[in-house]
Amino acid sequence: MQEMTLTQLVPVLQLAIGPVILISGVGLLLLTLTNRFGRMLDRSRTIIREISEGGQSPAAVSNLNIQVEILHRRARILRLSITLAAVTVLGAAVLILGLFIAAWWKVNLAGALVVIFCITVLALIGSTLAFIGDMNLSLQAAQLDWKLIGKTGEK
Repeated sequence: MQEMTLTQLVPVLQLAIGPVILISGVGLLLLTLTNRFGRMLDRSRTIIREISEGGQSPAAVSNLNIQVEILHRRARILRLSITLAAVTVLGAAVLILGLFIAAWWKVNLAGALVVIFCITVLALIGSTLAFIGDMNLSLQAAQLDWKLIGKTGEK
């Protein structure tokens, strides 16, 4: 096996920049998603504590129960979104590794790298769609609060 020179390595490094940038961007998405997930879990615990303490009207308890159901759906959606975002990072890392292996060993991995790239982008699309779904459910929960406030004049 012939050793790779620096001149031969530079184009490979240039090719790897794209996936590295993808990892950085998806890292920010993961940060956002995990923060939303933590906030949602805290909210869920607070609502469950409110229900267990009692003292609310039947309408308020019904509203709180519906909100807990929405939060559980959001938790599942956010878990999916976080998992797909992590798969995106994993795919980008495997893509970078594949580029270097193909260059170092001078083997044609183009077909495999295209498949990995497509899976990575599809995971990113899925994560983003799940994130949008979570935001819609979040708005639905907020609308329940607004309706309850409008009916009772207080929360």
